[in-house]
Amino acid sequence: MKIVFIGTGTSQGVPVIACPCQVCASPDPKDKRFRTSVWIETPHTSLVIDTGPDFRTQMLGARVNKLDAILLTHSHKDHIAGLDDVRAYNYFQKNAMPVYASPATIKALEREFYYIFNGDNYPGIPQIDVCPIDLNQSFQVGELTVQPVAVKHYHMDVLAFRIGDFSYVTDANYIAPEEMDKLRGSKVLVLNALRKESHISHFNLSEAIEVAREIGAEATYLTHISHQMGLHEEVQASLPEGIFLAYDGLELNVG
Repeated sequence: MKIVFIGTGTSQGVPVIACPCQVCASPDPKDKRFRTSVWIETPHTSLVIDTGPDFRTQMLGARVNKLDAILLTHSHKDHIAGLDDVRAYNYFQKNAMPVYASPATIKALEREFYYIFNGDNYPGIPQIDVCPIDLNQSFQVGELTVQPVAVKHYHMDVLAFRIGDFSYVTDANYIAPEEMDKLRGSKVLVLNALRKESHISHFNLSEAIEVAREIGAEATYLTHISHQMGLHEEVQASLPEGIFLAYDGLELNVG
């Protein structure tokens, strides 16, 4: 199973529009971050977690010529805004795109992308096959078994996902003990870490390190990173063994 980080930035991306800070001005490619998303590929299955505003550019950059499904973590715009661009896959694959999401996220899609769901069938609109996720049941996407995991993003319910030895948690600042148990035993964990200072709805760096140690994955990659975190090279040098800052374009192979 190949994991490609096609976006590792927070809601504004990095660089932030009009920001003069050293991170936003950095020439290091690892300090350039699209909105957070990953592409997962196996010999027979290709899926993406979240379709933010950079979705089209991310798909072109990673050369994702086949996409079997989309998993959505929650309904914030930096995770769903690019959904309209599934139209290209509709055209070339000749089928509706399966989109797996919680009932609350599906309601938000119906509001934000009303033209998909209002029954007008206007020529060229995205073709979506909505698949509600039951938190208490795993589901199958091609050859991949996906286990949903509930996390909290302040007061908002967000879905994390475990796929075999790989777990993906974004936009969280609390994981209940029973949900934490679902993540234990992962070989690779992806976990959000917004910045060094505390935040109302995201883990900060020290909190993410603490959660990573509790889950105990062989390797933890931090994502959903803001320009306030600092320069990639400097932050990476300060991290404990087995914990890494993810960056756009990073590829992992998970057995």
